[in-house]
Amino acid sequence: MKNIMIIEDDAYIGNLLEDALTKEGYCVSRAYSGTEALLLLSNHRPQLILLDLMLPGLNGEEILPKLAGIPVIVVSAKADVSDKVELLMGGAVDYITKPFEMQELLARVAVQLRNASLLGTASVLTFENLVMDAASHTVSVNGILVKLTKTEYAILKQLMQSPSQVVTKSRLLDLISLDTLDCMESSLKVHISNLRKKLREVGDKDYIEAVWGIGFKLHEK
Repeated sequence: MKNIMIIEDDAYIGNLLEDALTKEGYCVSRAYSGTEALLLLSNHRPQLILLDLMLPGLNGEEILPKLAGIPVIVVSAKADVSDKVELLMGGAVDYITKPFEMQELLARVAVQLRNASLLGTASVLTFENLVMDAASHTVSVNGILVKLTKTEYAILKQLMQSPSQVVTKSRLLDLISLDTLDCMESSLKVHISNLRKKLREVGDKDYIEAVWGIGFKLHEK
């Protein structure tokens, strides 16, 4: 059963969304503030998030960068095109304006879950001339194989699955724990440093950049 998190401080809207999603067969979790959402996400990973922007404590814009790796549909009363563009460029996969038709929102949810499922089962991930083949568990740059440790491979996989987004250190540790237990906060920088060095030696460029105080992302031209 797919799990969807609703981050919405308006109880009425949240209840409407929860009722509609539950009837569609989804499992629903709720958060009423940005701070509460991050606390829940530290122990629970939904397949999709519906995010309001006007939240108490940390607002939607502030927590969006911390949701890397999870499809986020923004549900907001803000209707300006500039707001939509900024949020979509900032990591949201879709944006729907309040008030909305429930049938349309459910369709958008279904599309994003389908897209996420296809991405999760994709056997090949690419970024510029960097290729990861999940079927053979190999990584190559310009066609040259790069030998990675299990932890380095797990880190790179998470970054390549969200190539335009910053993945926070805590989120990265949480995600790669599914593939390897050989990484802790104290050793994460060492693993990433070794990974960057191996990729740079073959590709003659830095593929991973550190975003100071936040986490890491793939370095785009």
